[in-house]
Order: sequence, then C-alpha cells, then structure tokens
Amino acid sequence: MKRFLHVAAIVLAAFCLSGCLAGKYMSEFALKPALHGVEDMDRCRAKADSLMPGSTLWYDTLKEQGILKDTVITGYRDFKVHACYVPALDPEHANGTAIVVHGYTDNHVVFLYLVRMYRDEFNYNVLFPDLQYFGYSEGDHAQMGWYDRYDLEKWATVAHDIFQDDFMVLHGVSMGAATVMMASGDPLPEYVRCFVEDCGYSSVVSQFNSNRRQSFWFIPPDVLQSASIVAKKKYGWGFWEASSVKQVAKSTQPMLFIHGDADDFVPFKHLWRNYEAKTKGYKDYWVCHDAVHANSFAKDPVTYKAKVGEFLQNVKRFIAEGTYPDGDIPVKAPAKK
Repeated sequence: MKRFLHVAAIVLAAFCLSGCLAGKYMSEFALKPALHGVEDMDRCRAKADSLMPGSTLWYDTLKEQGILKDTVITGYRDFKVHACYVPALDPEHANGTAIVVHGYTDNHVVFLYLVRMYRDEFNYNVLFPDLQYFGYSEGDHAQMGWYDRYDLEKWATVAHDIFQDDFMVLHGVSMGAATVMMASGDPLPEYVRCFVEDCGYSSVVSQFNSNRRQSFWFIPPDVLQSASIVAKKKYGWGFWEASSVKQVAKSTQPMLFIHGDADDFVPFKHLWRNYEAKTKGYKDYWVCHDAVHANSFAKDPVTYKAKVGEFLQNVKRFIAEGTYPDGDIPVKAPAKK
C-alpha cells in the first residue's frame, strides 16, 4: 500500500507539473502572439490594402497633409498607448464621432476601410487606437478586450475633447468587437450613444476553447484553467471573468451585432449568445451570408455600409424623439447554426 501511494503521488505530481507547464505554455501562446508591435506594421499595411485597395495611400496622404494625426496617452497599468485621429470630410457639419477598434494580432491600420467609411461616407470624425501590445502601443500581453476596455473608455474622453461631439459610436471587429461589448456594460459618458460589434466572441474562455479544439484538440480543456490561473497571477485577470455576454447584459445603449455565418474562427453561434444577452434597449443584427471571420465588409461592402448607416440613423431618430423601442426592431431571424 505504501508503495502504491508513493507511485500514485509521483504520478499525481507529474500530472500536476505537466498541467502547470501546459497551462503556462497556453497562456503565453494565447496572450503573447509573435505578430505584434512596430515590427508587424508592414504586414498590417498589406492586410489593410487587401481589404480595401488604396487604404494605406489614403492614410499616408492625409498624414502628409497634416489632416490625420497621432496621439499618445497613458493607458491602463501605465503603458503608453497610441491612436490616430482624423476629422470628418466636412468638419463643420460632422455627424458624430466613431472610435474604430482592431482585432487580435492587428493594429490601427488594418481596418482603415471602416475609418474611411465613417469619415468619407458618413462624415464622422474618427479615432482609431492601437490596443496594448499591438502597433505603436506599449503593453506586455494581448488583453483580449478585458483590460482594453479601460483604454477604450479613456479614448472616448480624448475623442470627445478633440471633436466636441455629443454623438459617439464605438465600433470594433473581432477582439475589438469584444472590447466594445465589454466596455458597453461599464458606466460611460452620455455622449457614447451606441455600439457596433462585428464578429466578437462571447467570452475569452469560450474563444480559447474553440481555438483549443481547432488547433490543440489533443490538449484537455482543463489546461485552460491552468492557463487562466497563470494569466491571473501574471497579469491580474483570468479567462472566466472576461465575458462579453455578462457585460452586454448590463448595457442599455443601442447595439448592432454583425457576424458572418461561415465564420469558424469565432463560431457563428457567438452572435446569438451576444445578441440574446442584451435584454435592455434597442438592438439589431445583420448576418453576412458566406462570410468568414472578419470578412463581412469585404464580402458585401454595400450592405455592410447600409446596415451600419441605417442603425446610426435609427439611433439618432430615437434620440430626437426622446424614446427608444423596447428591444430590437422586428426582423425575421434566420435559422441558427
């Protein structure tokens, strides 16, 4: 019996050690992707042009003319964070301000198609930041939206100070969408009027578990618990607390949900988790058929712009009338996947 207990103790210790090591590896793998920072700028510029040709030329030209500018502030945990901002095409008659938030392993230049949409077509002022660890911002890990929401809330104040608007929309894609949803449940200034989330995940643990099944199917799900403990100890937050649906459930401001039904990176079912979590205030959604992850705009830019524009006009109309509809505009829901 003593020998059996001794062997069992060794096996248990080995299992725990391997689990801890696997958790540490998974935490570092997920939260410290190799693609990040200034060294990754060329790849992101190329990606921006692949999503909308001519984007970086547009960006560089406005910078050379002094119209598009950079700014840096002290963000959460005292890291310096960077953003660009640009006034509306017709600044005297700007319709509002948009903050555009990028996704995982991207930076502020990738979603220039959204910056151009808001500025050149909707006549909005735009601020578009680098989240911590990406682009020109400092940071020691990808915060998966959870701590990024605190920087986003600071950027909202900065954008308001610059443009002096009383109508602001926060629009994010992928991890940026999760950032927007996570911010939506916090107390925000009254000029933050609405949110657009495009293919955001319902929670960090759900997203990492999907990635685990896709790429690390041989690793048991318990490893995520170890990885979360490592992240909590090292960075101050754990995977289970970082939830879009819990934050959206607290949100009362209007929100538009967008997702491609061919998305297998952030599975399509996340749309319904997020959408159904919002039980307070006006909401609407658009499903882009056959669009893969973060590809809805590229797949159908005309409808994308029309849906976002219609949503913004609805919100403005509700503000002018002094009332919001209770829940979403009635629409026929497609079959859930």
